[in-house]
Amino acid sequence: MNRFEKTIDVVHRAMDANLLRRDVIADNISNAGTPNFKRAELSFESELKRALESEKQKPALELNLTNSRHIPNWRPRDYRDVEPRRVLDYLTSSKNNGNNVDAEQEIMLSLQNQLMYTLLAQAENFEFSQVNLVLR
Repeated sequence: MNRFEKTIDVVHRAMDANLLRRDVIADNISNAGTPNFKRAELSFESELKRALESEKQKPALELNLTNSRHIPNWRPRDYRDVEPRRVLDYLTSSKNNGNNVDAEQEIMLSLQNQLMYTLLAQAENFEFSQVNLVLR
């Protein structure tokens, strides 16, 4: 896979995660008054970063595998296997009714998410403009 394909694929995956995050944030906001509701977050970027970094990290001593049943001491993680994960926040409780949704914080997270989506769309646009420039 060349650099262009990988970049576009990573950007698309991040944009898809942002769409899911938007839904999670909207669900949190809509349940801000529901007793015992626990807010959720979407975990994706940190796992994607670890997967991308694992491609670059090789151990100083790599074991020689002489049998298909041997276990390697290092295996890069494919970034395409990383999926967004919805995580419930059970540890905090900010209201007397057991609910832990702070509407102001959720609106701020929504704004950050929208800005990140816009940034990713601009990054994708830049990649395609570079290809278009070469094709001219």
